[in-house]
Amino acid sequence: MTIGTRTDLPPAFPDHTQLPESDGTFVKNFQEHPQSIILTDSIGSVLRQLHPDGQYAIGQDCGIYWRETDPPEKGAEAPDWFYVGNVPPLLNGEIRRSYVLWREFMAPTIAIELASGDGEEERDATPLSVSAEGKTTKPGKFWVYGHIIRIPYYAIYEIKNGKLEVYHLQDFSYQRIEPNERGYYPIPPLGVELGLWQGTYQNQTQLWLRWWDSEGNLLLIGEERAELEQQRAENERQRAETERQRAEQAEQKAARLAARLREMGIDPDADDLA
Repeated sequence: MTIGTRTDLPPAFPDHTQLPESDGTFVKNFQEHPQSIILTDSIGSVLRQLHPDGQYAIGQDCGIYWRETDPPEKGAEAPDWFYVGNVPPLLNGEIRRSYVLWREFMAPTIAIELASGDGEEERDATPLSVSAEGKTTKPGKFWVYGHIIRIPYYAIYEIKNGKLEVYHLQDFSYQRIEPNERGYYPIPPLGVELGLWQGTYQNQTQLWLRWWDSEGNLLLIGEERAELEQQRAENERQRAETERQRAEQAEQKAARLAARLREMGIDPDADDLA
C-alpha cells in the first residue's frame, strides 16, 4: 500500500490588514495635504452621481500593492491621490489600510503625483528587472503605473514650478496629452477636466490642482459651496426687500392719488358705473 506524500499549499496572498500601511516616509511639503483635500472634496458630487451605490474609493498617499516582496512595502507604490471605481469603500466593515491589487483586480482610473521637486522620480520609467546575479532593479513608478497596475490616466503636478503634465495609457504605454482650449485636461471616464487654479485655500495663496466639469465650470469645495449658497440667500433677501419697497411705494402712490381724488369730490372707492 502506497501512502501519498502530503503536499502543503502555499500561503494565501496577504490582504490589506496584513500589509504595512506606511513605508515610513512623510509628506514633503505643506501643500500636499490640503491639495489632496481640495481634490477629494470638490469631486465628491461627481462620484456620487457616477456611483449612487457608493461603490468607489479614494486614496490619499495610500499604498497600492502590486507584487509580493520582502519587505512587503517594496512591492507597493503610494500615489499622492488616486480614485478607483466599483470597489467598496470599506472591506468587511474595516477601513482600508492599503489597496491590494491582487485582491481586487480593479485598477484606479487616475493617479496624481504632487512632485516637490522637478518630477524626475514621478517620471522614472525604469522597468523591473533581475540581473544574472539575482539582484532586482527597483522599477520606477511611471513604469509600474503604466505596465503593471495599468492606470489609464496619470497626472504629475510640479508644485514648485506650477507645471502640470497628464498622461493617457495607450497601446501599453503612457502618451502625454495636450490641454483643451480652456487649458484643462479632460478625463472622460469621470466627465471632468483637470487644471490649475490660482486662489487661496487654507491660508495658502498659490496655484492649486482643481477639477472642472465638461462645460468648464469649476467644481466647488464645501466652503465655496457654502459661500455660494450664502450669496444666493443674500441675493434672494435683497430681491425680496426690493419687491417689498416697490409694493410699499405703489401703495403710498395709490393712497396719495386717492386723497387727491377726494379733494376733488371724487370717491375713489365708488364703483365706476359709467
